[in-house]
Amino acid sequence: MFSENHKKSGCIEVVCGSMFSGKTEELIRRLRRAQFANQKIAIFKPAIDNRYSDVEVVSHDFHKISSKPIGDAADMLKVGPEIEVVGVDEAQFFGANLVDVCQELADRGIRVIVAGLDTDYLGKPFGPMPMLMAVAEDVQKVHAICVKCGNLANHSHRLSKSKDLVVLGEKDIYEPLCRECYNKALAEESK
Repeated sequence: MFSENHKKSGCIEVVCGSMFSGKTEELIRRLRRAQFANQKIAIFKPAIDNRYSDVEVVSHDFHKISSKPIGDAADMLKVGPEIEVVGVDEAQFFGANLVDVCQELADRGIRVIVAGLDTDYLGKPFGPMPMLMAVAEDVQKVHAICVKCGNLANHSHRLSKSKDLVVLGEKDIYEPLCRECYNKALAEESK
């Protein structure tokens, strides 16, 4: 048991991977365990992510948990001193300041759990995720299953022709592919 004057140290945990790999599912699982342990939690998501809900983090399997949509990661710093765990979904959509925000929250003694895509549809590191992975105490990379061959998938292949970096979508716009099938798909598209 912790004494009254002992303060738990904070940490940053990152759950990353491709689309359909279970990142949000794992985030929700960790947050539910914290709730079960009577820890006070705050959950945030980018305001632009309204695919399933404006005010909930929702997995592709439709598991959900209440959250606060925000436009700037700095808004997370407004959490009260009672908060012990902060959850962040779709972290790749926040700016680079998310890294400093997570560091400050962890320095306050808060456990910060962040979920997001590690790479974009071009296979390039996405937003603040690489830096978060570098400063995190724990990084878990989760995988989808390649829809072409059944191997572990680590790429989010975009089916639409849009060249915009951020295109919100589901199975109608993205498919998980392994490295080999992703490279084949890109080669076909460049013909």
